[in-house]
Amino acid sequence: MNGPEIALSFAPELHLFVGAERSAGWTPLVTDGASTLGHIVESLGVPLTEVGRLVVDGVEGSVSHIPRQGEHIAVHAVARPQHVPGAPLRFLLDVHLGTLARRLRLLGVDAAYTNEDPGDAALAALSAKEQRVLLSRDRGLLQRREIWAGAYIYSDRPDDQLRDVLGRFAPALDPWTRCTACNGRLTAADKDAVQEQLQHGTQRTYDVFAQCTSCGRVYWRGAHHARLEAIVQEALQAGTG
Repeated sequence: MNGPEIALSFAPELHLFVGAERSAGWTPLVTDGASTLGHIVESLGVPLTEVGRLVVDGVEGSVSHIPRQGEHIAVHAVARPQHVPGAPLRFLLDVHLGTLARRLRLLGVDAAYTNEDPGDAALAALSAKEQRVLLSRDRGLLQRREIWAGAYIYSDRPDDQLRDVLGRFAPALDPWTRCTACNGRLTAADKDAVQEQLQHGTQRTYDVFAQCTSCGRVYWRGAHHARLEAIVQEALQAGTG
């Protein structure tokens, strides 16, 4: 390229995308004179889902701006909590985020997920069709133009992933109301009505049950309840802190 030379500065949160060479203050870049700022930022490895304000020579810019010679452009990270237009707030997770999906459902957050990979095109189309925020660690997937909204998941640890999503989007929490297996709604279930699905020990020990209105799965406060309750309480306390 032999077009205008500009200088770019990326927020610290974006350094993992651009690498060490563009993580130290203002760095020069020669552009082609035709590409938009959005295209340039993405070509450097930063999904636009992670970009907030674009400041061009001290003035608010946009992804459609075509940089000119000598401009200094500061690329900020997306603001938190992030406002997503439309309601209700719903998520779509790629095949690698199953644990995160189950934990969001545990908290009553609408989180669509399947452990069979439908492919990037299908995920992007579903995000657009159902107006769901697509969560992924795949930069290429998040750069697809079809998606309605998206967010990069920065950690590979489920605990950190959950904190990240809750801190970024601040979704309304309604714990114990969704099926962690299919995302369906739970309703109180009579013990006699679900006893055929229970082992004898469970029938003898527990009296309070819930059942998914979509897949029929039955829930009770079993051996794993204390661990799940700890996840719920941490999320609720973070939301009120």
